[in-house]
Amino acid sequence: MFKKYISKLESIIGLAQSLLTEKQFIFLASVLVGISSAIAVIVLKSFAHWVFIFATNINKILKLSFINSILPIAGLLLTVFVIKRLLGGTIEKGTSQILYAVAKKASIIPRKQMYAHIMTSSLTVGLGGSAGLESPIVVTGAAFGSNFAQNYKLNYKDRTLLIGCGVAAGIGAAFNAPIAGVLFAIEFLLVDVSISAFTPIMIAAATGALVSVITLDETILLNVKQQKEFDYHNIPFYVLLGVVTGFISVYYTRNFQRTEHFFSHLRLSPYKKALLGASILAVLIFIFPTLFGEGYESIRTLADNNAGELLENTLFSSFQNNKWVILLFVGATMMMKVFATSITLGSGGNGGNFAPSLFMGSYVGYVFAKTFNLTGLTHLPISNFTMIGMAGILSGLFHAPLTAIFLIAEITGGYSLMLPLMIVASISFAISKTFEKHSMDVKSLVQKGHAFTNNKDTNVLATLNTNSIIHTDFLTLSPDENLEKLVDLISHSNQSVFAVVDKEKHLLGVIHFNDIREIIFNKYRVKYTLVKDIMTPPADVIYPFHSMEVVMNKFEKTKRTFLPVIKDEKYFGFISKSEALEAYRAKLKSMTIE
Repeated sequence: MFKKYISKLESIIGLAQSLLTEKQFIFLASVLVGISSAIAVIVLKSFAHWVFIFATNINKILKLSFINSILPIAGLLLTVFVIKRLLGGTIEKGTSQILYAVAKKASIIPRKQMYAHIMTSSLTVGLGGSAGLESPIVVTGAAFGSNFAQNYKLNYKDRTLLIGCGVAAGIGAAFNAPIAGVLFAIEFLLVDVSISAFTPIMIAAATGALVSVITLDETILLNVKQQKEFDYHNIPFYVLLGVVTGFISVYYTRNFQRTEHFFSHLRLSPYKKALLGASILAVLIFIFPTLFGEGYESIRTLADNNAGELLENTLFSSFQNNKWVILLFVGATMMMKVFATSITLGSGGNGGNFAPSLFMGSYVGYVFAKTFNLTGLTHLPISNFTMIGMAGILSGLFHAPLTAIFLIAEITGGYSLMLPLMIVASISFAISKTFEKHSMDVKSLVQKGHAFTNNKDTNVLATLNTNSIIHTDFLTLSPDENLEKLVDLISHSNQSVFAVVDKEKHLLGVIHFNDIREIIFNKYRVKYTLVKDIMTPPADVIYPFHSMEVVMNKFEKTKRTFLPVIKDEKYFGFISKSEALEAYRAKLKSMTIE
């Protein structure tokens, strides 16, 4: 029955495609992708919220604080079971796969990504895994956009645009923050997009946010309305907070990758690895219960300056009225969050770092402001610093300052904190960028040799295949031949560069026509000069595995129009700079979203 309705809907959409112009159909597609992404948000957020409420109520009734530790163990093991039994044994995690799909797979995202992340992240995070749902939501939205475009045979530009629509709708729906959704799609994915392409992205983000806010109770979404007016006297403290969040972002990035690296190299079966990670996570959650799930409820608690409530039903509940113990507890939880998240994801769970970055940022902001307040040096507004700290960590981790600024502005329901948000987000971004060249998502691609950055030229070059422009049919010369052979080759071919090789095809040197014009037109020198007397060492060499960015850098450095290619330590062919540039221009044209 369900398939029957889907088939009818696809027929109606197909009819609409035939009646509408290309641009009008993209607008329709952006609405449908926005609705689909919002549905994913509704399913994931609702499930996670219900489980949290269930675990909290059980704790209050039975006083069994260990229930929060048992659920994540079940969640991780069930996630591994679903991946092995229902999803073919593997699943691509993280938003970096979207960048890779755009850069290397012509914006083709596998169909299973439309449901795989909903299934697995709901089990991992919904049952208490210390990670976020936004990354799975974004990947799911991107998969909706890509597969919609594939289903209706849209081109690469439109596929990429609809992926951006899915990304924007996912963030817009998850936080009721459509502006942040649009900016995240631009900063994260569509690094160079024309103004006209903003319209479908805005439509998708607005649609996703609208469906989400109509359907979901506002307690499920992260929103904090309590804040104080900005006081310019606190600017020095906001500057210092920006510095602190910048360094905390670096701390998070490096420790997350170390922990994930540790689990990836464990020679254990998926179930044993999940059990090991879940057991460590269970201990952490037993000591620090706020590490359970996304942790958005604790963010509201901190923003309300009621941090003592976090110690309820914990090992430290007797210290609820001790301000310094509360501060130490919040600080320790903040520092342990990165390990809880990396263990959750590294041991087999599915989720993301978006929510953990907001969690950690709020804790950093709280600890920062509360410390100054307790020392009596000044009196800082706790709620403001808690919110603005979120922008600092988000900006530092994802290198997306605009997203961070407007997301927190939308979450807090106003723009009165815009100036301190800009200060903290920009400083944090600058510091993080100094120590970590790439954001967390991009860094994982770089380590695999698939760089996708905010540099448009780098992105375009990353999509080009070096092997596609190597010419292997160039005529070669032997070092002991005289120049009569060279003259003969020049007169019967269009070559302007020749490789000099030995019998085993090892490259000995190169001859460029422009370098030997005077010699060639001297008959005496042609007859009595050997090839080896005029050949020169290659200015540089290229290997087939070199990226196009490396190739273009070599051309720029050597100022040559041809460079030889070496494969298996032997001469293989030449690459022409003009053909490389032509390939770049063609790819640039195909990737420009208008």
